[in-house]
Amino acid sequence: MLYDVAVVGSGFSAIAATIHLLRLLPPSASIAVVGDDPGFGRGTAYRTEFYVHRLNVPAGRMSVFPEEPDDFVRWLERHERQATADGFASRGDYGLYLRDRLAAQLRDDDRPARFDFIKAKATNCVQCGDTGLVFHLNNGAELRARNVVLCLGVGNADLPLDRRKIGAGVEKRIVRNPWRLSWLSKVGRGERICIFGSGLTMIDQVLALRVHGHRGPIRVLSRRGLLPRAHAPAGERSPPLEPKLAQSRDISDLLAGFRRQVRRDADWRGLMDGLRPMTQRLWQDLTEEQRARFLRHGLAWWNVHRHRIAPEVASRFDALRKDGIVTVHAGFLQAIEAGARGASVSYRERQSGRHLSFNADWIVNCTGMERAGVAHSPLLQQMQRQGLITQDALGLGLSVDAGSRVLGGNREPQPGLYAVGALTAGQFWEITAVPDIRVQAQAVAGAIASSLRV
Repeated sequence: MLYDVAVVGSGFSAIAATIHLLRLLPPSASIAVVGDDPGFGRGTAYRTEFYVHRLNVPAGRMSVFPEEPDDFVRWLERHERQATADGFASRGDYGLYLRDRLAAQLRDDDRPARFDFIKAKATNCVQCGDTGLVFHLNNGAELRARNVVLCLGVGNADLPLDRRKIGAGVEKRIVRNPWRLSWLSKVGRGERICIFGSGLTMIDQVLALRVHGHRGPIRVLSRRGLLPRAHAPAGERSPPLEPKLAQSRDISDLLAGFRRQVRRDADWRGLMDGLRPMTQRLWQDLTEEQRARFLRHGLAWWNVHRHRIAPEVASRFDALRKDGIVTVHAGFLQAIEAGARGASVSYRERQSGRHLSFNADWIVNCTGMERAGVAHSPLLQQMQRQGLITQDALGLGLSVDAGSRVLGGNREPQPGLYAVGALTAGQFWEITAVPDIRVQAQAVAGAIASSLRV
């Protein structure tokens, strides 16, 4: 069958695009969603069932509908969850909310479009002129669609170490993907844990270990040893950006203005939040050289200040550090070798340059998610070879225009081919959080709906 729209992917971007398509498409339209994840829409982030895994954005900004900002808060109230607009709900609850919102669209008697979910993975794509694109699926079937929305997320980043520097017999002690939570049941109560990476994934895994009964020491190693900052307590408000700064397009001026306002006792967290409406514009005004310099020198600092954790999560983690259970090291991983007392982890300390080591029973890769480039997806690699897509210059994702239309090998928009979410970071930069993706998903759905009405 020829569908009007095919959504390729299984994570939040895919469910957001699908919900908005169901809302906006005309009665004659048909939608296919292609994904092999049984937890459609929840992905890694919102599938967790641990109550300690909280959203990193207040509930009042997590509605899937931009024009209905209180929708998620109302859902929490109806389900008797203890959360306010300023509070940080559990990520598991947010996954249930997304599932319910999709189900409500599918139950709606006035739902305009036909909807099919195809549990498969797209492995190959060919262009067929006026009839759109044809995908070959790993179940042997073909899928034809006039419009396609690519919502392929990111994979788990690999360890920052050449495999040749990992000793024989050590692999069984390494957890390469910590979101496969079955590994937690294998950890002894007092065993020593080494975690590579000091970002949001690390925080989640430390808290999951504690909930699972682990009480042993945890060492955290990352290049800079930077930790995510906490959100301000609920109800606290900071002065907005100075009017002059809100109009600025110069990052140096913004940084100087930030420092000036902080010296006057403004809360830097409120100032960071004030950047949200202008972040994409600031990014787009940078030259390629300036963007590359930011990625080299500013990205780590941006991440820890921009992508913050709930105050209660920060409090739990800080208590573990104060008690000496969690120790954070800044350094560069050199080798992992088998030792008489488990695995021996060698690293070069950032500050002193000294070569140090410690022993661990388990080594957990929490270096986060890889960038959403072409390299992580065989499908995208194949589409690039055919000239259907191009990668952006910095390898952040696909080249797209301001309307999220994918650019082909000729640098022109491909008719009916869109991307949503992390794949479009090269164009939009700030496009990994719900408040940004929901707006993009709605805009893409609107553009497709308009084209079908012509």
